[in-house]
Amino acid sequence: MFENYKVFETELAGKKISFETGKMCCLSNASVLVRYGETVVMVNVTASKSPREGIDFFPLSVDFEEKLYSVGKIPGSFIKRESRPSEKAILSSRLVDRPIRPLFPKDMRNDCSVVMTVLSVDPDCLPEIAGMIGTSLALSISDIPWNGPIAGVNVGLVDGEIVVCPDAQQREKSDLNLTVAANEDVICMIEAGANEVSNEVMLDAIIKGHQEIKKMVRFIKDIQAQIGKPKFTFESMEVPQELFNAVEEFAAEDVKAALDTDNKLVRDERLAPIVDKIHEKFDEQVEDNTAVLDEVVYKLQKKIVRRWLLDEQKRVDGRGMDEMRPLASEVGLLPHVHGSGMFTRGQTQVLTIATLGTVSEAQKLDGIDNQVEKRYIHHYNFPSYSVGETRPSRGPGRREIGHGALAERALEPVIPSVEEFPYTIRLVSEVLSSNGSTSQASICGSTLALMDAGVPIKAPVAGISCGLITEGDRWMTMVDIQGLEDFFGDMDFKVGGTEKGITAIQMDLKIVGLTYDIIKEAFEKTYKARMHILNEVMLPVIPQPREELSQYAPKMKSMKIHPDKIRDVIGSGGKVIQKICADCNVKIDIDDDGKVFVSSVDAEGLRRAVSIIDTIVNDPEVGAIYKGKVTRLMNFGAFVELAPGKEGLVHISKLDMGRVEKVEDVVAVGDEVIVKVTEIDQQGRINLSRRDALIAMEAKKGASK
Repeated sequence: MFENYKVFETELAGKKISFETGKMCCLSNASVLVRYGETVVMVNVTASKSPREGIDFFPLSVDFEEKLYSVGKIPGSFIKRESRPSEKAILSSRLVDRPIRPLFPKDMRNDCSVVMTVLSVDPDCLPEIAGMIGTSLALSISDIPWNGPIAGVNVGLVDGEIVVCPDAQQREKSDLNLTVAANEDVICMIEAGANEVSNEVMLDAIIKGHQEIKKMVRFIKDIQAQIGKPKFTFESMEVPQELFNAVEEFAAEDVKAALDTDNKLVRDERLAPIVDKIHEKFDEQVEDNTAVLDEVVYKLQKKIVRRWLLDEQKRVDGRGMDEMRPLASEVGLLPHVHGSGMFTRGQTQVLTIATLGTVSEAQKLDGIDNQVEKRYIHHYNFPSYSVGETRPSRGPGRREIGHGALAERALEPVIPSVEEFPYTIRLVSEVLSSNGSTSQASICGSTLALMDAGVPIKAPVAGISCGLITEGDRWMTMVDIQGLEDFFGDMDFKVGGTEKGITAIQMDLKIVGLTYDIIKEAFEKTYKARMHILNEVMLPVIPQPREELSQYAPKMKSMKIHPDKIRDVIGSGGKVIQKICADCNVKIDIDDDGKVFVSSVDAEGLRRAVSIIDTIVNDPEVGAIYKGKVTRLMNFGAFVELAPGKEGLVHISKLDMGRVEKVEDVVAVGDEVIVKVTEIDQQGRINLSRRDALIAMEAKKGASK
């Protein structure tokens, strides 16, 4: 029945990986079922037969579909089915999109889609790596025009050793989470999170990953030679050279003059009448396809900017190749938030706000990996006004999610542990204006906001991007690219890190790939730029985290109790913990291992709640002073509750400094009183003295004077 069914097997970093074709999804342009360990990912690629009209870009969609049955879970939502993709799924889609997109013909307008469906997950074998390799194979054997293949691997740094495709246990303790995609000759994509890894170690990890990738690329080429289909022909949307030459002759000098400014608004204002003149002169020549003239104008701008850079070492704003735009940092801009920082780089400006919450406010995750919650969260917003445009807000898109994840990854290695700083931390980066490198500005702004909030980060982090222009064997890099250099250049190489090393990388390419020499130079230039940003711009504004949290931030205390005592703190039906929260105006979170987190905006209430919990789980100490509540009055004295379930007697003779005729003359039920533990008898009964507590408090006041 399945006469075209074939299975191809090989190894990826010592683990078996196989590819099945010809059995499933026979109506797509190509389908591949990847088995990598016990991870199974189905990849389907399809393309439309005709181009989409009225667009000036290649319409590619890449989707990574997480199915919770792949890890034996039922979705936690009300409807009990997968709905919108998780952030992890979106990031995995982008991970595959970036290396494959530049390999499609730039003049093709046929819709193309890649769908990776995760059917089974083995924690030791990452499904995104299986999806990337499966996508490369599917596109290679399909009839869709594509200049592959590529392959990808994950690389870790475990106990100082570089490990290609580490298993789950190794990834847990790895100082590096690097994904590399490449063909046989050059690196096509880099995505990394790292624990302050040096440039040299990072480059070595990339090279070792590439060595494994080369084997897989050769394997895919062999399969393509056996079963690959001929590529279909498509209607090219390339701009006619005669039209381009005519527009260039007519408007090149005017366009050069318009581009020659460091102000994006001025540039756009100058270009508008030139574009109108081009349409006025050439619309009749292109008849109904007047949109092609906008493509011509784009290509003309691109040619001018690239020629300036390559031939004259001239940037549109007059900077040198390694010179950054004017930089500025500010903190404490918003009085009622927990922390705020604004970073400005030329016309790019990002305001980040830090909010501190209780540990229980950590984000719950419902995905296919082992992470179930996240206590450090970074969100990035890119409103239309930041680029001077207008459109309705529809929530974060893939770009916003990707940029937020990059900034989150850059700062994650310096975030203190929950034991050191028992808070959930949320950062929100609001892009106020954009002319390139907003993700890197959000890294800088976030460091400022964290320090302004008093979060004891391990080291400040800065981010910077490096651009690239290539032509044949010629190439040159430039630091801190602005929007125009990003649009018309070949690379946006984003690097975040501390003085010690790299914490995050994201590389976007418009060409096939990079050589090791280009990557090495990008690392060197971005490190030098980061040090300038940190030492000259950020640290002079706030050299270290504030010693005290904002008055509006919740105060937090953590303590450890024996797990057997948890039920005593919670009480029957939660009565004890609810009473503590109500009486002390606090919030209490308890982990199964006995970690207790108490939070409140009221410092006195926080102290009292901690004291009560300590009294519940530990017997009161003789000689210690407590604040308790009077619960019962007797002729011979008053009973005072030190903590739920812990009650003692204050004899009438010890109620006050002088003689007491009646208990009611001194205290009433519900009064809060200070008492000292004078004795705990053999039966566990607690004897208290208010008189001794008052004497001790007076003595303490006298000593302080």
